[in-house]
Amino acid sequence: MFGLTIVVFHGLQWIGLNVFGYQGHKLMLEGLQWFLMRSLNVLGTRHSFKIIGEIPENVPLIIASNHQSMWDIPPAIWYLRKHHPKFIAKKELGKGIPSISYNLRHDGSVLIDRKNPRQATQQIKKIGKYAQENNRSVVIYPEGSRSRDGYPKLWKTRGLKTLFDEMPDGYILPLTISNSWKLQRYGVFPIPLGTHLKFIAHPVIKISDHSQEDLLKMTEKIVVDAIVHD
Repeated sequence: MFGLTIVVFHGLQWIGLNVFGYQGHKLMLEGLQWFLMRSLNVLGTRHSFKIIGEIPENVPLIIASNHQSMWDIPPAIWYLRKHHPKFIAKKELGKGIPSISYNLRHDGSVLIDRKNPRQATQQIKKIGKYAQENNRSVVIYPEGSRSRDGYPKLWKTRGLKTLFDEMPDGYILPLTISNSWKLQRYGVFPIPLGTHLKFIAHPVIKISDHSQEDLLKMTEKIVVDAIVHD
């Protein structure tokens, strides 16, 4: 189901973008996420997405999240679709994967070389400026790579600080993900049955109301403290 979905939506995304422009591509991308989530439902996987408070619309938004597996992404895009989420992704994802690579190259996301800090910083500046000017959201995983056991790694601060500089009118949305790591505890296959993925979107924090150091500490604490280990 996963393979069929990404192949079919690769073509649909191309049609959406080249015939109907940004909104057409966005619609096809959202459809892709819905079907990817349904492909997990056949294994008894459930998704809970709780939004605490109100998320302002038409403002720049930094979605700062812990990271447990590739299955973190479809629910974030689907449930936060009103906020046009874009991603900071490693460059290896930019080719060879139907639908996913196409989307990363064409929807406003950026691809970074994790071995080249200068290139990575320039790309993060680029997406931050884009989000500031177009009122989009940027999803960032400050751990840098996924946690394989659900326990978060130490956050790296350079990317977030760069986004703070480029998005002075924005807000931070702390996002906590729990249990997603269980889906990849054995790698891509087999996927365990009956996993309950839990997402919590915490109240937003206005960037201009706090110093960068306070923002970093507050956001990490909010995200990490809400991770469920069950």
